[in-house]
Amino acid sequence: MPAPDAIEVPGAVLDALIAQAIAGVPLEQCGLLIGDGDRVVRAHPAGNADRSPTRYTIEPADHFAALRTARADGLAVIGAWHSHPAGPPVPSATDLAEGNPGFLYLIVGLAPSPAVRAWQLVGGNFAPRHLVRT
Repeated sequence: MPAPDAIEVPGAVLDALIAQAIAGVPLEQCGLLIGDGDRVVRAHPAGNADRSPTRYTIEPADHFAALRTARADGLAVIGAWHSHPAGPPVPSATDLAEGNPGFLYLIVGLAPSPAVRAWQLVGGNFAPRHLVRT
């Protein structure tokens, strides 16, 4: 049984996020997380409207497409993921300023080596979530 703060993510999804982050260097890559409760079922790819190495904005058309496909499958958009091409998988000041309370965030950090961590904005600060690879 997973820990109460755990978020379950399929290994194939985590591997795909890392591969996309590496392929997109030097820019931040991003997408939306589709699932239910504390379980990610899949990641919906999205373009980074900012085309920046230090920030991201999900392309609106990709956001709407993720909402439609999630609803069609009886699921929801429960979070977002993005990469830190030159840093660790921890929230930045920009992530904190632009985060949505209760939303799940997976951050793929590529430095010093590829890693994924889960976070949730609670009470004005990011709290780590225990990531369980399924």
